[in-house]
Amino acid sequence: MKLPIHYQQSPCPFGTLHIYADEQHLKAVLFESWNKISSHEIINKSNHVIEKTHRQLDEYFKGQRMSFDLPLKAEGTEFQQTVWRTLCDIPFGKTWNYGQLAHAIGNKNASRAVGAANGKNPISIIVPCHRVIGANGTLTGYAGGLAIKEWLLRHEGVIE
Repeated sequence: MKLPIHYQQSPCPFGTLHIYADEQHLKAVLFESWNKISSHEIINKSNHVIEKTHRQLDEYFKGQRMSFDLPLKAEGTEFQQTVWRTLCDIPFGKTWNYGQLAHAIGNKNASRAVGAANGKNPISIIVPCHRVIGANGTLTGYAGGLAIKEWLLRHEGVIE
């Protein structure tokens, strides 16, 4: 039996984030409600992981935090997990392209595969998939939409 997942909404400068956590780990931060975890019981109340996540996101949006210190445990394949861990190596205020991300995981020919894994990242903002851009410097797809990706990169000082 899978552990129940706690859920709360969190306001942010561009709408609402949906935060999911079990008793020990952050599972997801999404722009829309998560309907992919039907195998879990969803409890519509906060817990200490959600509260810590909310505080750190609030500090990030206020410009007081550049990195996160949260217990993460997203559900995904081993390859996706590798990509998501590597995304956390992209510093605040910097961007990588998909080729750089592929090189960082040790497979320089996996640009498309890392792009697909990047697109399935369930822990938005905290696992900074918004920091990955096209090889030519253009903003590429983002689960929250390109306007939010642009907002996040402006907030981090990447673009003016």
